[in-house]
Amino acid sequence: MSLEAAATHPPATATLWASRTQFFCSGFIFATWGVHIPTVKAHYGIDEAQLGFAMLAAGCGALLGLTRAGGWIGRRGARHMAGLTGVIYALLLAGLILMPGFVALLVLLAAFGVVTSVFDVAINTEAAQLELQSSRPLMSGMHGMFSLGGMVGAVTGGMALGIGMGAQLHLLLVAAGMAAAIGLATTRMLPREATASAGGDHAFKLPRGALVVLGALAALGLIAEGAIYDWSVLYMQQELGSPQNQAALAYASFSAAMAATRFAGDALRARFTPKALLRTSAALAGASMALVLLVDTSWIALAGFAGVGIGFANIVPILFAAAAQVPGVAPSQGIAAVAAAAYLGFMAGPPVIGFVAKLHSLTAALYLVVIFAATLALFARHGGMARPGD
Repeated sequence: MSLEAAATHPPATATLWASRTQFFCSGFIFATWGVHIPTVKAHYGIDEAQLGFAMLAAGCGALLGLTRAGGWIGRRGARHMAGLTGVIYALLLAGLILMPGFVALLVLLAAFGVVTSVFDVAINTEAAQLELQSSRPLMSGMHGMFSLGGMVGAVTGGMALGIGMGAQLHLLLVAAGMAAAIGLATTRMLPREATASAGGDHAFKLPRGALVVLGALAALGLIAEGAIYDWSVLYMQQELGSPQNQAALAYASFSAAMAATRFAGDALRARFTPKALLRTSAALAGASMALVLLVDTSWIALAGFAGVGIGFANIVPILFAAAAQVPGVAPSQGIAAVAAAAYLGFMAGPPVIGFVAKLHSLTAALYLVVIFAATLALFARHGGMARPGD
């Protein structure tokens, strides 16, 4: 759909809220996994290196999914693929601590990675089309709903643990609730023809030109952001001695700050250049992470994780929105290509942190987040795409 044609057909309110709901559910599910990382570690009796390897399995699955996502969405549309993969994504949560052993857990997490990545590309493709139809920035607000879902998922997960709810019961309740919400929201998404591509080559292609730059920058941001999702709860519990229900607040603090900033992000994107936002955001994230690691106090760590959330809030929305607007590239293909590059980093990040933690400490390993953020700030000028509407 051309920009002129899209602008004459603004999306319905129900469609906008369906998209927001999908992002919220994605964040809630991911937060539930984050809250239960210590549960999984204890249940299977694994160390940090093995836990990192489990995260690598999820990353490999995600990368495999990303090589297929653009083609599947191009043929079937975002609505169909979001409904299918989103429901499976939710239901797989129920099996996290039901696997007969560590190898079976790796298989489940690989499948988890596949559906997660395809669902992610599908809902971002939908959001990019809605932004086009609305002729105003929407992507940061959508990602804000992901962060809000993460905050709510982390807080409710911590509360469930705090009142003594069994881990398996909690996982079953979340799986059922999120699968139902995703299925219902899918019925109000844009019709297939709005996000599918008629004919053409749907095969995955390695990023080229502007997509390479956007992918490299997204990789830096996603490595660092993913480290907080995967390791912040364990850091609070293991390095600072916090109980698990309090440790879950690390994820909640990060997600809440990120959500609040993302809800303001569309206004920021309309006012400031992506280059300026990327540089300032990455610098703030790096400084906040350094504060977390240098000051051995729980409440300062929670404040620091909030600062990291503010810093990383608009990096991925800016880069995904830019990927959907690269001339001559379908939005689903552009997002999939940049997301694939980002997931290469995301796939390597958690196990690297796990291995460094095994050799030294988790505190030492998390200094990598500071390094990634500083590098992103240094090279932010290469992500200077035009603002929406320019």
